[in-house]
Amino acid sequence: MSINKLNALTVDVEDYFHVAAFEQQITPADWQHMTPRVDRNTRVLLDQFDRNNAKATFFFLGWVAERFPDLVKEVQRRGHEVASHGFSHTRVHQQTQAEFRDDVVKAKDILEQLTGEAVIGYRAPSFSINKQSEWAFEILKDIGHVYSSSTYPIKHDLYGVPDWPQQPYMRPEGIWEIPMPTLTMLGRQLPIAGGGYFRLMPYWLSSTLISKFLREDRMPYMFYFHPWEVDPEQPRVEGAGQKSKFRHYVNLDKMEHKLDRLLTQFNWGSLGQVYQQTLKNL
Repeated sequence: MSINKLNALTVDVEDYFHVAAFEQQITPADWQHMTPRVDRNTRVLLDQFDRNNAKATFFFLGWVAERFPDLVKEVQRRGHEVASHGFSHTRVHQQTQAEFRDDVVKAKDILEQLTGEAVIGYRAPSFSINKQSEWAFEILKDIGHVYSSSTYPIKHDLYGVPDWPQQPYMRPEGIWEIPMPTLTMLGRQLPIAGGGYFRLMPYWLSSTLISKFLREDRMPYMFYFHPWEVDPEQPRVEGAGQKSKFRHYVNLDKMEHKLDRLLTQFNWGSLGQVYQQTLKNL
């Protein structure tokens, strides 16, 4: 088993009130009235990563970066990769092409002004580049992104294109797409990339699935999650459906400990590090 392989650790830097699960209860107009917790939670992660000698790619929501510029600079200072999660956390297929361009240009400009470096990576909110929004790849390439990590080849009620590639590939538009990892078992593509599934499953099962993926040696593994997932004290959102509340709140109190085990068991770097040679040749 290639347990010593360098795998990609990724964080979608957004607050608990940005998530798609609560978009019916909390609108973007409400955000300015909420008490942000993302700065504190992200710094908890930075310390946890330091303790475990792990590097990561932080996909910053532009809205967060604009309000917490020192957080972006601290992520960079500690040796992590800063990438873009767009500005407004609007799913790609819910925007016109002009709206999407404005959104990603705004986020990229903010992040590059703060870091003084080119921001080459992008991840769509809710993995929302799909067959209705493939035009997004051309815009991302046009504004200077080198890679995207915006697709999840599974069946899900909110996202996913099951018949799209399960391995990193060069898009016809000239941008590299690095999909979230899946494991094919019993004829189904299982989501094993982290997030709510990682919180829901016992750690031994997550570890077993990741190890099986690495034994097959198809590509480096990639894990993703959000800063709010290590914050069991976050405010509870009223009025959301039971499924949304379950997905968001399940096992928040166990996440930090499970992360420690994950960070200890496997080796972690940023997407830029894991795919350094590939991206350099683009």
